[in-house]
This record gives sequence, C-alpha cells and structure tokens, in this order.
Amino acid sequence: MRVDIVHPGAGELRYEIRGIVEFANNLQKTGIELTMENIGDPVAKGEEVPLWIREIVANEVNKSSTFGYSPTKGLDATRDYLAQTRSLGTGNELLSENIIFFNGLGDAISKVYTWLNPIARVLGPNPAYPTHSSIEGAHGRSEHLTYQLDPNNNWLPNMDDIRNKVRYNPSIAALLLINPDNPTGVVYPRVVLEEFVAIAEEFDLFLIADEIYANLSYADEPFTSLASVAHNVPVIIMRGLSKEVPWPGSRCGWLEFYNMHVDKSFEAYAKSIEEAKMTEVCSTTLPQAALPAILSDERYEPHLKQRRDKYQKRAKEAVKTLNTHPALNVVQPKGAFYLSVTFTEEFTPKDSIKAANPQAQKLLDEILKNTPKTDIDKRFCYQLLAATGICVVPLSTGFNSYVPGFRMTLLEQDNKKFTETLKRITNFLNS
Repeated sequence: MRVDIVHPGAGELRYEIRGIVEFANNLQKTGIELTMENIGDPVAKGEEVPLWIREIVANEVNKSSTFGYSPTKGLDATRDYLAQTRSLGTGNELLSENIIFFNGLGDAISKVYTWLNPIARVLGPNPAYPTHSSIEGAHGRSEHLTYQLDPNNNWLPNMDDIRNKVRYNPSIAALLLINPDNPTGVVYPRVVLEEFVAIAEEFDLFLIADEIYANLSYADEPFTSLASVAHNVPVIIMRGLSKEVPWPGSRCGWLEFYNMHVDKSFEAYAKSIEEAKMTEVCSTTLPQAALPAILSDERYEPHLKQRRDKYQKRAKEAVKTLNTHPALNVVQPKGAFYLSVTFTEEFTPKDSIKAANPQAQKLLDEILKNTPKTDIDKRFCYQLLAATGICVVPLSTGFNSYVPGFRMTLLEQDNKKFTETLKRITNFLNS
C-alpha cells in the first residue's frame, strides 16, 4: 500500500480467550473430546434460562414496537427504571439522561477508550481482561498501563503501586477496576473502593468500574458499587445483561455517568461518547424492552441466589482440589464464575509431554515451535489441551498477566464432570 493502513496500536489487540478455540477445533478433528473452559458463556455450558424470563422476552417479541429503532441513548422507560433503582441502590443520584445503551459491553468499552484524548491513558488491573487492556493499549499506541492485583493478598490491588504509577505518569487520566473481577473473582471491599476514590481526588482523575458481574457476588463478600462511595469524583459504571440473566446473545450493555457536574472536561468527554453513539443510530431494542420486567420480577433475586450459590460451591471444590498440588496456587473467588490458578516455584515446564494421538502431536509441535519458552503458561495450556482436551486460558497471553497461570470457568453443569475435570488437571501435572 502507498499509505501505511495499519493502526499504530493494532499490535495490542489480542484475545486469547477465543484465539485458543481454533487450535481446540483442530484437535477435535483428530478425535479428541473437548472440555471447553475458556469462555464465560453460561448458556453455551448448558445453563437453562428460566421459562419465566423467556416468557417476558416472548411477550416483548410479540409487540411491533420492539422491531423498530430505540432512541439513541436507549428506551426512555428502561433508562428511567435504571435511574430510579440505581439511585436508590447507591445513594448517588443517577439521571436517566446520563445512561447510554450499547450493543454489548464490548461496544461500550470500545467507545470509552476510542473517544478519550489520545494522550490520556487509563490505568487498569493486572491480570487484565483483554477487551479492556487490548483496546486501551491500542488507544495509547503502546502496551496497556496496569497496576498489580496480588495473589498473595487475595488478589486485592496493590494501592501503593497504583499511587506511584499515577504520581509519576502524568498521562494517566483515569483508573479502571473490574468488580467482581474477571479473571480473579476478587470482590473489592468498600475500604478499597474508598482508596481508589481518594487517589482520584488527589490527582484529579475520573474512575471507571466494570460491574458486569455485580449481582454475582457471593454471600460472604457483599458487593459495593463504586457509585455509592464516589460522591465527589466523576465515574463511569459499566453494566449489562449478558452474564447476569444470563443473556450473552442479547448484546445489551450500558454506561452510567455519575457526578457529571464535577468537571467540565469529563462532561464534554461523556458528551462525545453520546455523539459517537448517534452515528450508529441506536442499540438493539428487544433486550432493552425486556430489562425492567426481568429485573423487577420477584423471581429474579431467587434466580440470582441459586446461581451464586452454585458458583460458590464450585469455587470451593476447585480451590480444595487444585491446591492439593504443590505446583498450583488458587485464591478463593468471591464473585463471578471464574477461577485463576497461578504456578508456584514447584512448577516445572516440560517439553516431553505427549498429545493424545499422533495427529494431535503434530498440531502441538507446530504451536510450541512458535511459542517462546518463556511463555510457560501458554505452553502448558496448549499441552493440557492436546493431551486431555481441557481448554483453559493462559494468564500471561490471555490476560496480560505479570504472573503465569491459567483461568478456567465454574460453569460446568454436570457435577461429576466438573469434579473429574479438576482431577484430570492435577493428574496431568503429575504425569
């Protein structure tokens, strides 16, 4: 091309969570039975959406209005409902005009980083969720900026690390937190959220909280929305239906803007995101129309509790089983439906591990030939997949993690199969 058409930040766009699937599909063609633990899709893992929720959606489908455009920001009645319930829930007033719907939270995340001034950066957690870290890195045309979540302190953020990076990097304009976190499952205590707010106040920053898993926080760790403690700091809260209902195919996420009046620059930035949304006309109407009826139904909270209890039980079993192996370290998750497993000093990478069959061995040899020896967790995940069919995601390349390990889900519906998967992982390490 006579003009370089590649975006300077294109090299930062990586999504190993789905990237490993191509390798898994090729292995399946050799006769290997797959156990997919890479993607957080409850429906794909066999979770049944309750009939009453499907009936609400069906009722909306039967209305001609749901086949038309919605207003650019979203349906008025739905935004009014969220403004009322979220204001009561956080104690911080949320105006319906400060809510914008998007085609999934991924769309919203992209807009948040794309329309930020190119010289302004967002400091986010490490391990990092790749949608955030990749798009932020592409936006900044460099590696993403991160603070450490500490596996030796229940995956809580290192606040000294955050403060120092903010102090010595004047380009940082915002702090991102994912609460409950993906991939670690940590739920931030209120006191930690208050520390984020204090740093934002001291250095004149705004805050972003991805709270897509807000209603999947387990009973022993109450969830606190950042909006409830950030009364003097501009905040963007990210929410959605995909993980909660669950309805990942709805592609329905939204942004909530709090404390718009505090800073004129933040207000103008929020307006630019709204203007960008106008170029797409609107987001999908059907899930917006169904949202108030689903979330306000008296059966919804028992539905969520049943799911939370199931995931918590799964998490406890996984921690108990995997922590028996000296090469693994697992911190008890407090929310969402993921488990992050890190390697201890007892972990020894081996190239002699064999795949399940000769055809799979050829595929494995090819992938390992192109994978640096330093990427010990990525090599491990591909070896595990080729030998057992268990598909997990490496923390380093999948979540830009500074500590090696892997993430798996807690979504398996078959109790016996879940238990067997855990045992197969430890047996693989023993082999």
